[in-house]
Amino acid sequence: MPSTEPVRVTIFNQTYTLVASEEPGRVEQLAQQVDDLMTKIASHGANVDSTRAAVLACLHLADELDTLSQQLTNLKQRVEHKAREFSILLDEAIAPPPAGAPPQEVRRSVPAS
Repeated sequence: MPSTEPVRVTIFNQTYTLVASEEPGRVEQLAQQVDDLMTKIASHGANVDSTRAAVLACLHLADELDTLSQQLTNLKQRVEHKAREFSILLDEAIAPPPAGAPPQEVRRSVPAS
């Protein structure tokens, strides 16, 4: 069950007390990822303050989120397309033959022993 206990995390040398619906370990993990990203960003610049590092980290995370969202949308479209194709094939496979058509031979695969 999610905790409502306060969770203390440190991001970019600032301590925050958070109350979240996530498990405390999950909140700590996310905070560590943000801290790592901000530290990495700051290490690439000569004089990057915490606000600038936070904004750049947000832009980086927004880009990742947008990329993943696009990938998810594309995957959903591919799955829907394949589901329609399989539905058509299934309908064709189980449809009764047209009236007056000769019966078709049904082949069943027999598992090899």
